[in-house]
Amino acid sequence: MKSLLIMAGGASSRMKRSLSQSNLSQDEKNFAGKVHKSLIPLGKEKKPLLFYLISNAVSVGVTDIYLITNSENEAFQKLVGTSKINNSFAGAKVHFAIQYLKKGYIKPLGTADAVEQTLVQYPELIEQTFIICNGDNLYSKGAFKNLLKPRQVNNALISYARSGLRFKDERIEKFAVMEVDSLGYLKKIIEKPDPKTVEKYRDTSGEIRVSMNIFSFNGKQLNTYLKNCPIHPERNEKELPEAIRLLNIKEPNQIKCFGMKEHILDLTSADDIGSFDVL
Repeated sequence: MKSLLIMAGGASSRMKRSLSQSNLSQDEKNFAGKVHKSLIPLGKEKKPLLFYLISNAVSVGVTDIYLITNSENEAFQKLVGTSKINNSFAGAKVHFAIQYLKKGYIKPLGTADAVEQTLVQYPELIEQTFIICNGDNLYSKGAFKNLLKPRQVNNALISYARSGLRFKDERIEKFAVMEVDSLGYLKKIIEKPDPKTVEKYRDTSGEIRVSMNIFSFNGKQLNTYLKNCPIHPERNEKELPEAIRLLNIKEPNQIKCFGMKEHILDLTSADDIGSFDVL
């Protein structure tokens, strides 16, 4: 079994705020305002990003998808299937994992909590190595293929060359920067990097490496850090990059970085919908 956990349950608030200023038709705006952004029809075939994302993973050997949503996931069920497990979609078996609200909180407790709850609901994942990614980025077949390669350590991620991304500068500058050592292991993830100091993180090829939130982890090794991940004092969330940072500090040279230089289609705002016309 080769598993992929897709984090798709966010509120899509930035996308919905930008709809009124977009060039979409009123019908398109109305639909996009009702569903998660990964369900918006895209490209010539008018299939949602979720379909293309899972199709890319399946094409290189992924068989099982664990789709992490909130409890109000009727739109996902309408597309994927209404069973909790073993829905057939885009060539994969798709299982739903629900991120429930924790007692005393008014919003979901972040991405580390989402993955932690998934491991509770599907304990078989603790004995596996699986891929984790966002549901609003279209990662390439090559990215999934790299993370499925045999490797000497349990954990890995894709480190993207910032020069290969075709987003606006102000957007790229917000991406987390990675420091990678000469053997290709992660040394550090720098969230919200200072533009004045980012140059010192160029790797041996001269590239600045950034995270686009696609990883591969051993469930048992990661689980401890998910449980112990602190809650961010301002965002009030347990964030997956923080859990990864703690793992990397406690267990260095356990996260292999696969460098890639390519653009990623992404759905952050309504303006991004047109970028998928190539599909």
